[in-house]
Amino acid sequence: MKDNKIRLQKHLSECGVASRRKAEELIAAGKVRVNGRIAEIGTKIDPKRDKITVLGKNVTQSAEKVYIMLNKPRGYVTTVKDELDRKCVTDLVKDIGVKLFPVGRLDRNSEGLLFMTNDGEFANSLTHPSAHVNKTYRVTVKGETIDEKLVRLKEGIPLDGRKTLPCDCFIAERKADRTVLIFVICEGRNRQIRRMCEAVDLEVLRLKRTEIAGVRLGMLPQGKWRPLNEREMRRLTNVTKKDETN
Repeated sequence: MKDNKIRLQKHLSECGVASRRKAEELIAAGKVRVNGRIAEIGTKIDPKRDKITVLGKNVTQSAEKVYIMLNKPRGYVTTVKDELDRKCVTDLVKDIGVKLFPVGRLDRNSEGLLFMTNDGEFANSLTHPSAHVNKTYRVTVKGETIDEKLVRLKEGIPLDGRKTLPCDCFIAERKADRTVLIFVICEGRNRQIRRMCEAVDLEVLRLKRTEIAGVRLGMLPQGKWRPLNEREMRRLTNVTKKDETN
């Protein structure tokens, strides 16, 4: 008899609840139940037979997959719901009529390009550590930046006992009281660029993500969203397919 069971986190991502990694966090926090019982990491379920709930709400398969880009303003957190009642990026896309979640992170005080979707597998492919997807940031720091600090940033900075991967970092603009830097990194550690700058005594005044995997934010107004077009989806799909072959 064929076994129709799949891992719970995979099912949650396919249903658009969250990316696979975020789904694992929900399970570990005891927020997911299978047939009324609290689930554990590693639980397998039969989507056709088992009843799955997250925070008491039934999980159902999303019929239509939606992919958008959002120009996230400062002051919003990249979560579906915040326990501290802070403004969430989901508040900016309520008019879509479909429940979406953010792909990856962009901290509260940062702004710029953020993908949102209800396709958990797509999100997982872009955010998995093995994907090494390039992300570009425009970072304004206080004062003048010397070449020695740029070299240290490019070569990697120890964070939490592990050095960041080599990255591209160069000066885009110099002003009397500030310097604008361009960072291109292929990691997604928590507050990575801010912490890298702190490590070389650079004070970040503004941080904006402008590009992910060759897809650019462009002139999209702050706080607004638009669907990803066919060309952008092909580019992102090629990135995820490349990851699957590694």
